[in-house]
Amino acid sequence: MAAEPTPAKGNILLNTSVIVAALGYFVDIYDLVLFSIVRIPSLRDLGVTDQAALLEEGVMLLNMQMLGMLIGGVAWGILGDKRGRLSVLFGSIFLYSVANIMNGFVTTIPMYALLRFVAGLGLAGELGAGITLVSEVLPKEKRGYGTMIVATIGITGAILAGFVGELFGWRSAYFIGGGLGFLLLFLRIGVYESGMFEHVKSAAHVTRGNFLSLFSNGKRFWKYLKCILIGVPIWYVVGVLITFSPEFGVAMGMAETVSAAKAVSFCYLGLVLGDFLSGYLSQRLKSRRNIVLAFLLLTGVFVLLYLLSSGLSLDAFYLLCVALGVASGYWAVFVTIAAEQFGTNIRATVTTTVPNFVRGAVVPLTLAFEALRGSLGLVPTAMALGAVCLAVAVAAILSLEETYSKDLNFLEPV
Repeated sequence: MAAEPTPAKGNILLNTSVIVAALGYFVDIYDLVLFSIVRIPSLRDLGVTDQAALLEEGVMLLNMQMLGMLIGGVAWGILGDKRGRLSVLFGSIFLYSVANIMNGFVTTIPMYALLRFVAGLGLAGELGAGITLVSEVLPKEKRGYGTMIVATIGITGAILAGFVGELFGWRSAYFIGGGLGFLLLFLRIGVYESGMFEHVKSAAHVTRGNFLSLFSNGKRFWKYLKCILIGVPIWYVVGVLITFSPEFGVAMGMAETVSAAKAVSFCYLGLVLGDFLSGYLSQRLKSRRNIVLAFLLLTGVFVLLYLLSSGLSLDAFYLLCVALGVASGYWAVFVTIAAEQFGTNIRATVTTTVPNFVRGAVVPLTLAFEALRGSLGLVPTAMALGAVCLAVAVAAILSLEETYSKDLNFLEPV
């Protein structure tokens, strides 16, 4: 069912919507990866000193954050289709900024867990709302560049988090993240709602934000599931291989200790390059599918190199982290594919929930990692999980339709 075409309120690539979405994602990513960076020093400061306990409590806190993102993704997504993209964009920025500051005051593990959950709720909304808004306000021949800018600038937030985590105490790092979020809220002036959404909102007969409709139709459900599966390898790399890089360094027999903060920073440096490259190539080659497939295959190559290496120097290990980031840096294209697959009346719901379900996939991945590593070993467990993630992602992207230059002025029959 087609929606009446509505002229976009912004035709310039670097308009305020793109800039605010990019900066919002910058702060989003800063907070998202900050826990991975300050995991060990913050837990030690709270009284956790045993090496096994550091890993166990770290997995629990990471899972609490991801659980919040799963729940928040659904709530923000529905709100984005019912109330508007801007409501979610700025509401999520406000919530994760408050949560960031409160994380700097924690004194117990249960308090830490609760606040990571609240932070996850806030972090769940910004990316989906931002990508949906940018996809709808830009002309179809430019929107791939717009989402590329959002993802590329946004992911550099992890690099800042790495530097801040190394140079400042973990509490100060959380305070800085919250302050950045509140500064961003001053940019609200001049950002306009999507014209496509405004038109659909004015049509009383159109059902908007029906999350359950994604499961009531078999064809729609499988398309939705495939959109999720193609992104899982990204968070397998970040949530398992990079987050627990100090443990992998020990398993590889490295003489020097791996810094989680540096591993995250170098990986995200690679992700910045990868997201720019994948977004640019998808526009130049006029194909989302082929680019994602190529990057998935490249990810498989570098995962094998990472897991089969031994006795690496620190410099070589961090270079491998950059390579993993470049190979798995197709986040911009992946989220754009999700936005382009579904109609305007459910687009924010899809574009917000899909990346959060991908991030939430860290929960079963880390649980499986924890359950199997005792019997199989650290490296074989990681290799088995990686093989499964990559195999299902390849199968998913091969069966999705090409969406490059697709007209987004259509409604989903729900």
